[in-house]
Amino acid sequence: MLKKLYNWSSSWTGTIVIVLSIIFFVAQAFVIPSGSMKNTLLIGDMLFVKKFSYGIPTPTLPWIEVKVLPDFKGNGHLIDGDGPERGDIVVFRYPKNDAIHYVKRCVAVGGDLIALKDKHLLLHPKEGNEYIKSNYKKEEYIEFGNKLWLVDPYKKDHPGIHTDPTVIKNGLQPYQLFDMMPIEIPKDEYFMMGDNRDHSNDSRFWGTVPYKFIVGKPWFIYFSWNENKEIRWDRVFRTPEGIEKDMYGKEQEIKHKKGIY
Repeated sequence: MLKKLYNWSSSWTGTIVIVLSIIFFVAQAFVIPSGSMKNTLLIGDMLFVKKFSYGIPTPTLPWIEVKVLPDFKGNGHLIDGDGPERGDIVVFRYPKNDAIHYVKRCVAVGGDLIALKDKHLLLHPKEGNEYIKSNYKKEEYIEFGNKLWLVDPYKKDHPGIHTDPTVIKNGLQPYQLFDMMPIEIPKDEYFMMGDNRDHSNDSRFWGTVPYKFIVGKPWFIYFSWNENKEIRWDRVFRTPEGIEKDMYGKEQEIKHKKGIY
């Protein structure tokens, strides 16, 4: 039996079936095409996406994006799972064209309220005021409309998040970069934003991402090179979490040297 299985797996048919099964259900290669997640993920990072992070998406053939099976559940997944959590980096299909994959950070989930004021992200979690009081310091939130709002809640733990000081209100830049009235995220949908806030095409412009478009979570970078095709060895076999940890450490070291505590 084992010999037959080995012989089959060594054949062209077996190899193709095994490779496609891995792509469908375990991991798929993805290349970062833009700078919207800089400095966390860079253009030229090549990573594997963990396909089982949020359930099992309905399998499609890579590159030609042809569905192998029907969407039986109508939610884009063969097997349902928990959706992205706040702060997760997520790979998903662009809702306006599901043949295109995007990678952004989830900043709000169903039931949350979210707003922007002068580039500052404001979040009122669905858990409500008492949740904020119990889990955050007073200097981390503000109050208006009888609700408490977290101000830039992800910058502390995710140092790759930043804005561009050269992008200012001058009538030439999209207003969505600066201000947005409060909106409530629909159930089973997610608000996605790039870490490179002023240079990201994200939910501020085209809306929330339903669960049916969620693909998975970045696993690790298997190769990386810059625009000059120079290999960035310090990023190879690194996870986004490990890269963020290093950035956080460097940030704290700089603050320590400057006497900022």
